[in-house]
Amino acid sequence: MARQILQQCLDCQAWTLSTTCPKCGGTAQAAAPIKWSPEDHRASIRRKMYDVGSKEWTDKLPSLNSLEEMKKDSLKTFEEE
Repeated sequence: MARQILQQCLDCQAWTLSTTCPKCGGTAQAAAPIKWSPEDHRASIRRKMYDVGSKEWTDKLPSLNSLEEMKKDSLKTFEEE
């Protein structure tokens, strides 16, 4: 069973309660994102699962360019226009 009841077909955009479209037989997905609450009771479980805070996890996070590099990039973009 789908995590949410209301589904929408990816092919014909028909609405259904199933993950298979009754109209065209295509795949249907959740019509809206799952609700999120700041009082997330499973956040601690996900943090343990992904080992949040470990050195390996922090190394995988994206990083921004230095401030000087961002200034240079913005000047290049401005000069091109």
